[in-house]
Amino acid sequence: MHAANHWGGNFEIHADSGADESRNMDLDRAALAHSHHLDETQQSWLLGPQSKTEKNKYIDFGCFVCSRKAVKWTLWTIAIAFLVIVLPIIIVKAIPKHHKPPPPPDNYTMALHKALMFFNAQKSGRLPKSNGVPWRGNSGLEDGSDVQDVKGGLVGGYYDAGDNIKFHYPMAFSMSMLSWTVIEYGHKYKAIGEYNHVRDLIKWGTDYILRTFNSTATTIDHVYAQVGRAQNGTSSPDDHYCWQRPEDMTYKRPVISVTAGPDLAAEMAAALASASIVFRDNPTYSKKLVKGAATLYKFARDSGKRNSYSRGNQDIAMFYNSTGYYDEYMWGAAWLYYATGNSSYLALATNPGFPKNAKAFFSIPDLSVLSWDNKLPAAQLLLTRMRIFLNPGYPYEDMLRMYHNVTGLNMCSYLRQFNLFNWTRGGMIQLNHGRPQPLQYVANAAFLASLYADYMNATGVPGWFCGPRYFSSNVLRQFAASQVNYILGKNPQKMSYVVGYGSKYPKHVHHRGASIPTDGNKYSCTGGWKWRDSRNPNPHTVAGAMVGGPDRFDGFKDVRKNYSYTEPTLAGNAGLVAALISLTSSGGSATLDKNTIFSAVPPLYPMSPPPPPPWKP
Repeated sequence: MHAANHWGGNFEIHADSGADESRNMDLDRAALAHSHHLDETQQSWLLGPQSKTEKNKYIDFGCFVCSRKAVKWTLWTIAIAFLVIVLPIIIVKAIPKHHKPPPPPDNYTMALHKALMFFNAQKSGRLPKSNGVPWRGNSGLEDGSDVQDVKGGLVGGYYDAGDNIKFHYPMAFSMSMLSWTVIEYGHKYKAIGEYNHVRDLIKWGTDYILRTFNSTATTIDHVYAQVGRAQNGTSSPDDHYCWQRPEDMTYKRPVISVTAGPDLAAEMAAALASASIVFRDNPTYSKKLVKGAATLYKFARDSGKRNSYSRGNQDIAMFYNSTGYYDEYMWGAAWLYYATGNSSYLALATNPGFPKNAKAFFSIPDLSVLSWDNKLPAAQLLLTRMRIFLNPGYPYEDMLRMYHNVTGLNMCSYLRQFNLFNWTRGGMIQLNHGRPQPLQYVANAAFLASLYADYMNATGVPGWFCGPRYFSSNVLRQFAASQVNYILGKNPQKMSYVVGYGSKYPKHVHHRGASIPTDGNKYSCTGGWKWRDSRNPNPHTVAGAMVGGPDRFDGFKDVRKNYSYTEPTLAGNAGLVAALISLTSSGGSATLDKNTIFSAVPPLYPMSPPPPPPWKP
């Protein structure tokens, strides 16, 4: 065997080698320890004994060596972190969860549930099993059966009031109002479990509106305006002379068509356009609504067809006479712009000719009152919304600023201290100057005031000016609440004017379907008169119906034959629903959906240029 010597020198140790050789040996021990032929004993002899203190200061983990002190601190840190962070989490997870129950619905929410059910009671056509009104059934299945250009006739839609006529003008307005509330307060509807219900109600109406004209065409020459008629003072069987349940109608129900009607067509366009935003989650249906709205608005704008739809037609003018159409032009154009993002509609809505012809800037108090006939305050508020949230600037700013100013003045007109309208001693604003059926106007004003307050709150604006005086947005909320509270029972009669809400409400509602029992008998045209004239309460409760309301002295007569007091209407209930959903707090802290209405609106400013390419030397 030959000893390996990789570094040179001699392995032999001589006794007389001296101190130098001993020093060299010490220096070479570490090198010698790497020899492949030395065992552990020899290596330990060569390397020398390791200090015990040195050995205890470090821990060898194989892949690395760490001091014992560092390991100790690491373990203590982990232990403390476990006690401080992990252990409490484990304890919290282990404790059974007790969710705090949601707060009970407020009065506005409870009234809203009922107010929506009125629309179920007014449905015409073949009703779904889930309609929820047991005393109503299929009706009007022959409506429009003689109309040649509408496949399946004019079946569906809603009866307008306590009679069985279908007036398309206020019906379209009602659908526009309902859609507006869903767009603004969809989260509240979801929170109170009414989101699907209100959408079903809107779709029931828009499905029918799509049948009232050729919705597959881009150009039309007529629109169906009404189904049924009433000629007061005659004995001919019709929707007023007869007192019958809709399910039992046997008399003829003529269909009224108009070849000119900018007011009707623009309102119907607004209904379809606003609903298209509600149904954006159903693209096919939404596009169908937009297409129909564009067709109707084109018909409305036809220069050869600019006569009111009710002019010369007493079957319409007796009940829903239109006093103008430029307000509908603004209203319809605004909704079509929001539905499509097409700037040509915004250009129309801000065209100076529209507000001029609508007398928007004439400071006429009556034009601040929203109704099925006057959409001006709603259209101006809807366009003011764009200025508040988007501030589009030129070329729209001048007109939008004027709309904004007039909207503020409209709100001022609702305040009692300015005396633009009379008030009853009981606290109701007389927006229709003491004439019958005041509540529909009161509810609409409450909605506009509450919504405008929400617009201001959503943008951090604390209030607005009425001349030199500054008012908090809370003043509008208080006005809206006071008027809705009056409707719900805080009035001299201590009566709720919403049927089925509260302990005291009208029991003799002017309503054919609710006043005739479903006892298996089919009462004839005049056979139902005994139920009309009966002093007994209605056998059925038309839940949620807001009746016409009190007189200018806060007086009210619960008499079925007096429709001025006890008849509900579709448009009136749409305003009530709008006011209630705006005021309810059951939907949580969020008050307004700021963005959904703008989802189709393109950027109003030029897009930012792309970044420059990276510099290359």
